[in-house]
Amino acid sequence: MPITVRPLQPSDHAAWTPLWEAYLSFYDTVLPDEIYDLTWNRFLDEAEPMYALGAFDETSRLVGIVHTIFHRSCWLPDWTCYLQDLYVDDNQRGKGTGEALIEAVASLAREKNASRLYWLTHESNLVARRLYDRVALNAGFIQYRKPL
Repeated sequence: MPITVRPLQPSDHAAWTPLWEAYLSFYDTVLPDEIYDLTWNRFLDEAEPMYALGAFDETSRLVGIVHTIFHRSCWLPDWTCYLQDLYVDDNQRGKGTGEALIEAVASLAREKNASRLYWLTHESNLVARRLYDRVALNAGFIQYRKPL
């Protein structure tokens, strides 16, 4: 089945919301409504270095989302692209949608002259890790968080 990946548009908001909620639920996370609005508006703001892409099936139904942020690095002269969130609808998994979303982010990173594309996942996310191990290199880093 053909998948089309493109930047999300204002008209995609209603279709994006349940996928974003499912992603957050996967990570046992609940966010207040104002964060949904803030995040969505950042994606649409050209001054923000944040982007949201969507994967659409042959019926034009949104079946996957990816969010990415560009930032500077002390180690590289060019931009760095952080793929922050990736979610594919349960019924669409195993059909190449996740890989198509990752490749679309890689294309965007190349277009923006980024030197690196990276992402994190939980060690227990074995299904996603099978894809990630196939399309990227595991850098071996462990993330720590200090509450602020």
